[in-house]
Amino acid sequence: MTYMIVISDSALKQLERIPKPYTKKIGQVIDRLAESPRPSGVKKLKGMTEDLYRVRVGDYRIIYSIDDVIKVVDIRKIGHRKDIYT
Repeated sequence: MTYMIVISDSALKQLERIPKPYTKKIGQVIDRLAESPRPSGVKKLKGMTEDLYRVRVGDYRIIYSIDDVIKVVDIRKIGHRKDIYT
């Protein structure tokens, strides 16, 4: 079953600041999340008030939540690994 992808406004702004060679790869990973929201290599983040997941794309990270009831993947943050967790 395909999930709907929702990208927050702040994540879109973060994506615009990423160098162009990486944006294509990040876009491909986001598209694949619709088919498989928990791909191999995904990690569930600890210490959060809600269930958030992280997937790596080179030095960049995509932080998102999954709602299995309504089939939605909500992209919250996209950024470089040194900045994303702050």
